[in-house]
Amino acid sequence: MRASAKRRSLATVLAALALSFGPFLTQAAPQAQAAVPSTLPMTVTNNSGRSDQVYIYDIGTLLSTGQQGWADAGGTFHAWPAGANPPTAAPDASIAGPANGQTATINIPQFSGRIYFSYGQKLVFKLATGGLVQPAVQNPTDPNHNILFNWSEYTLNSSGLWLNSTQVDMFSAPYAVGVKNTAGTTQSTGHLKSGGYNGFFTSLKAQPGGWGNLIQTNSSGTILRALAPGHGIEAGTLSASAMSDYVNRVWTKYSTSKLTVTPFADQPNTKYFGTVSGNTMNFTDSTGAVVTSFQKPDSASIFGCDNLLDAPNDQVRGPISRTLCAGYNRSTLLTDANQPDTNSADFYQDTVTNQYARKIHEQMADGKAYAFAFDDVGNFESLVNDANPTRAYLTLDPFN
Repeated sequence: MRASAKRRSLATVLAALALSFGPFLTQAAPQAQAAVPSTLPMTVTNNSGRSDQVYIYDIGTLLSTGQQGWADAGGTFHAWPAGANPPTAAPDASIAGPANGQTATINIPQFSGRIYFSYGQKLVFKLATGGLVQPAVQNPTDPNHNILFNWSEYTLNSSGLWLNSTQVDMFSAPYAVGVKNTAGTTQSTGHLKSGGYNGFFTSLKAQPGGWGNLIQTNSSGTILRALAPGHGIEAGTLSASAMSDYVNRVWTKYSTSKLTVTPFADQPNTKYFGTVSGNTMNFTDSTGAVVTSFQKPDSASIFGCDNLLDAPNDQVRGPISRTLCAGYNRSTLLTDANQPDTNSADFYQDTVTNQYARKIHEQMADGKAYAFAFDDVGNFESLVNDANPTRAYLTLDPFN
């Protein structure tokens, strides 16, 4: 387990990203924005086909105060008590979920947080001096390692609802999300194709290069999840050089040519130009001034979109890094010197690529997923957003 303050969470930045990178994350509402309610009903539907008891958790930061805590089924906020070192048990924040074939409604407050759900066992949360300790299943000693669970990330604030189906950390129990607005329009995303759950694991297991080692099972051999490749490197189950050959080829190409990055879809004249010198890729603006530089990234930085590809929430380095991260994971940097490449037919075509992300997208009913942190570049993320939400949806899907 690890303290939540140290985790990279999409939910904590969705609202900020929506402001800075609107073309990637937001959709224009068809009607004037109404007041967003302080709590929003969420319908949880269990279509899993499993008989296990389902437990639901709504955990996050209350945006009105900045306090960390959880919400009960009625949407009432409860602040976490103080933590300790070593961490102490957190209060039981679980909500009994619906049985297979049934639905239940919970109310979610204006949070930036996560909706966790688990099958058969309650999750273990603890409180350290730095805050909540959340599951980190790349750690084999984590108390949640052998529990089947997953989560969705969301931000509900005065600007609306952002709710995703995420595989940034792992691919596990299948689910989809949705939102209904005041006009009665419903959006949904996250559903797998028929057979997509088993198809993903079968394909990943067969992929050369050790990608099948990302799959984790329980003691009886039942599949629990596949780790995202960055966590696989951290856990020692995927080679730290998984992307090295591709990076070397990118470095060679842009030592003698120029990479053009146009990071904002609504600002086509804002361009940055990258060239490699030694171990550094320097980016200049239209005046020729160097605006930021990146050291040659390793595989972990590519899969995590962090470290050597850090992306601060600014207007220059962050947007360039987001674009590079998408280009590396999708392996489009060699075939298109103008980035981002937003033609999905170009994605994952190199033999060296993020095979985990490729296989997830192949199995999604709408082709969209959050298979790495900046999968939203070009609008390929599994996210619903509405400025006028009246109801949210979480659907636990079949394991087939």
